[in-house]
Amino acid sequence: MKQVLIAPSILSADFASLGEQVREAKSGGADWIHVDVMDGHFVPQISFGEPIVRALRPVTDLPLDVHLMIEPVDPHLETFAAAGADSITIHVEATPDPAHTLRTIRDLGVRPGLTLRPGTPAWALWPYLDLAEIVLVMTVEPGRGGQSFMPDMLPRIQQVAERLKSLDGDRWLQVDGGLNAATTAAAVTAGAQVIVAGSAVFGDARGVAAAIDGLRRAVAG
Repeated sequence: MKQVLIAPSILSADFASLGEQVREAKSGGADWIHVDVMDGHFVPQISFGEPIVRALRPVTDLPLDVHLMIEPVDPHLETFAAAGADSITIHVEATPDPAHTLRTIRDLGVRPGLTLRPGTPAWALWPYLDLAEIVLVMTVEPGRGGQSFMPDMLPRIQQVAERLKSLDGDRWLQVDGGLNAATTAAAVTAGAQVIVAGSAVFGDARGVAAAIDGLRRAVAG
């Protein structure tokens, strides 16, 4: 059984001291750094783009896990790969040919990931799972931090986890949205292997390290 990884989302970090926040996350035990890129078109909000990935690359040696909530997505893949992304996750809804997009990401030397909106049927992922190294289940509507976990997505996590077990190769099942100590435990029980947490990490009054430790304890039961 894989160790559960913690991937703090910088969407909830203090942008005025972003580099320091990422360093705190690493020293606090983070495994990946999650970067939510939003375009104001595919999702309503605008966050940040390639310059943030490029600026963070020399700050940390942790994998930069980039989630592109943008459409069209294909024209931007090379830019984010060159900026230093270690993984790029795209939405099945944001490209006319998910297989081509995932192959392009892999050809750029980056780990390809695939996700979908909560309202999109899980079976939309099935034809492309063999091309993805990360499969992300969103437990909130993509595009805004600080939302509440959608418990009706727990059966989806289980469904995707079972589907991935039937495939050859090594893949990570990632969950993102409204995750805190309580919901993280439920997500991991359902099959989550990578926990993306934003406000639960960077918004914790106890500090980043204590927040990550709290998530670890939740995973450990």
